[in-house]
Amino acid sequence: MSDYVLREHTADVAVEARGATLGDCFAAVADGMAAAMCDEIPDSGGERFALTARATTKKRLLYDYLDDLIYERDVRGVLPVDDEATVERDGDEWTLDASARGVPLADVAARDLKAVTFSQMRIEERDGEWEAYVVFDV
Repeated sequence: MSDYVLREHTADVAVEARGATLGDCFAAVADGMAAAMCDEIPDSGGERFALTARATTKKRLLYDYLDDLIYERDVRGVLPVDDEATVERDGDEWTLDASARGVPLADVAARDLKAVTFSQMRIEERDGEWEAYVVFDV
């Protein structure tokens, strides 16, 4: 189970998310990012695509994952939704295997979201679940 809440943040937008696993939490942040770009997300349409990432810290991994989703939005012309992610520790690195459904931007009324930021980013494990807070530049 994962969920997110959009939070106002000065001129930007923030996503506060949680999940039973770190991967669920990352996917919830990504779903929140999509919600920040689009009020109504279609239940169908678009094809799934895969993403992988590696980083030395959880924060860097989350940043790279979200940045890759923004890149896919720009290159493929899709809104990444219905995100799924698995995060694991591999020695000194963290790895991510993820996928998203790419809804064509032509099919939705999407707002621009420029970038993910490290500003105030946090990832914590609390009471058996993961929580994250991420600010996006709009």
